[in-house]
Amino acid sequence: MAEVEAIGQLRSWRRQQREEGRRVGFVPTMGALHEGHLALVDRARDLSDRVVMSVFVNPLQFGPGEDFTRYPRNLDRDRALAEDRGVDLLFVPTVEALYPEGADTRVVPGTTADRWEGAVRAGHFAGVLTVVAKLFNLVQPDVAVFGQKDIQQVTLVRRMVDDLDFPLRLVVAPTVRDPDGLALSSRNVYLDPPSRAQALGLSRALAAAEQAFADGETNPAALEGRIRAILAGFPGLKPDYIAIIDPERLEAVAAVVPGTIVALAARVGATRLIDNTILGAH
Repeated sequence: MAEVEAIGQLRSWRRQQREEGRRVGFVPTMGALHEGHLALVDRARDLSDRVVMSVFVNPLQFGPGEDFTRYPRNLDRDRALAEDRGVDLLFVPTVEALYPEGADTRVVPGTTADRWEGAVRAGHFAGVLTVVAKLFNLVQPDVAVFGQKDIQQVTLVRRMVDDLDFPLRLVVAPTVRDPDGLALSSRNVYLDPPSRAQALGLSRALAAAEQAFADGETNPAALEGRIRAILAGFPGLKPDYIAIIDPERLEAVAAVVPGTIVALAARVGATRLIDNTILGAH
């Protein structure tokens, strides 16, 4: 595995791949790698000849009081995991490289970014889309792979790809879970055993929503009631929102149909977690 920090090195490597006719897959990450990230590498490998992974904790997507300074970082571990999984190029830019002094251009998302995560984390998605756009321009991938767990993020990235005509294929890979059902997340390292037990309420509530829909429930209010009943059994879990929404605009639906997204966000102590399911997808 090659590793580069400088943008010029990345561009030189990418130029060589193009000259040799190789398709490039891309997995952008903020590091603190886990099996969910590595599953994205596997998917990128299936769809391309060379895989690039970026590791960059993006300051633009953290708001005041969020966990930028304590966000888990372990580049040595990330490097070993990426190489073992078959990443061909690890791109580890500095903040100064991606945001040199005086840089103030931002990608501003539309109204789909204003609700759910955007309502809780003002400016978050402008930071996400700005760094993703920069990385797409630098890596110039043929295919980019994102995880379903960050469903609003990937919906907005897909819209950006379409609206700004990025010449790439965007692929969404399923959420990877631990055997107990908890969705893999870099923030899970913050959970002690009692907190983790409370966090399981998210996946339990989503499973209940899936079962209710399979049993014929199509009323969003009734489905939300079923979810709230499950969450009430986990008193350490404090919901931020319960969203039963369409997959394009992420707006609340009048009736639940196959493809409807159920997205949850909640706090366990100081740790904020998100999870979702796509009804009828299993």
